[in-house]
Amino acid sequence: MVVIDALLQVSYVALDIFKWMLIISIVLGWLIHFGVVNAYQPFVQGLGRFLYAVTEPALRPIRRFIPNMGGMDISPIILFLVILFLQRLIVNILYNVG
Repeated sequence: MVVIDALLQVSYVALDIFKWMLIISIVLGWLIHFGVVNAYQPFVQGLGRFLYAVTEPALRPIRRFIPNMGGMDISPIILFLVILFLQRLIVNILYNVG
């Protein structure tokens, strides 16, 4: 039982870290799009590549099912809601078991 609790807690933290990486990826995309940040700076390029590599595998399946909305990508919002749902599920499991 202790192992399951520990795994659920680690999963919760991992989802929280992923959620923040998703938020940073969205904000960085906006900053690059509006010209606030230079996309050709090495730090920005490295950060953008890292965040893309981390978040894109989770966003790609959602984009396959969501129709194109005229240039507006709502897949990060859907993924964010899925993460919140999973975190709430983990909290309920930990609360009911413990």
